[in-house]
Amino acid sequence: MAQHSFLLLCFFLSISYLLSSCQTEATAIERLVPRDLYNKIFIHKDNTACPANGFYTYESFVQATRRFPRFASVGSPATQRLEVAAFLAQISHETTGGWATAPDGPYAWGLCFKEEVSPQSNYCDSSNTQWPCFPSKTYQGRGPIQLSWNYNYGPAGRALGFDGLKNPETVSNNSVIAFQTALWFWMTPQSPKPSCHDVMIGKYRPTAADLAANRTSGFGLTTNIINGGLECGIPGDGRVNDRIGFFQRYTGLFKVATGPNLDCENQRPFA
Repeated sequence: MAQHSFLLLCFFLSISYLLSSCQTEATAIERLVPRDLYNKIFIHKDNTACPANGFYTYESFVQATRRFPRFASVGSPATQRLEVAAFLAQISHETTGGWATAPDGPYAWGLCFKEEVSPQSNYCDSSNTQWPCFPSKTYQGRGPIQLSWNYNYGPAGRALGFDGLKNPETVSNNSVIAFQTALWFWMTPQSPKPSCHDVMIGKYRPTAADLAANRTSGFGLTTNIINGGLECGIPGDGRVNDRIGFFQRYTGLFKVATGPNLDCENQRPFA
């Protein structure tokens, strides 16, 4: 009986430890991005004009970050705030519903959409045999980072525990998984690209090819990683400037300097 009681005590202590650990992780991101700041950043995400209203909840964001404990937890407090500002700026551009004369300005309408509007293709790269497209499925932009293409849905699903090729619509139906796909893309290097995370925490070390392509560290390089093939190497690109606008607003709210190299107009895209 004594041994049984001891084992039972050990079991409850283990459960208690696991629960307290999860609570600590959640508290860390909640301290960095408290609910009121999240709502101040995404003022209009639940506006009835936004197709994603009610989808991108604060609770889903916090829960999603628990799967990526190194997100916004590496480096100095300023570095952590800078990374969060950069991540939220990029997903805001990808999902923006703002316009030049929008209420509260064009950079107050992030997280307005959860799926690409009028996609121009099914985003199936049939030449990619590692992540083959599933019949009748499409891989257009979904979620905060607008995850696109079968070669992203496949590995994201494998990493996060859902079938991204067979059930890509999960990304626009489950808000926690939606945020997790954005964090997966942010945290995961895809050679020859570094991860956005490594760029924003100062861990990025350019190769000879990166130096030749002027791929310098800073917010602009995260834009290159996300959509450089369409946006970088172009002087004054409006999409790049929109990303920067969000970033400048958010760094102001987080009370941290933006750092250099905000655009990517002098960078060549990754091959």
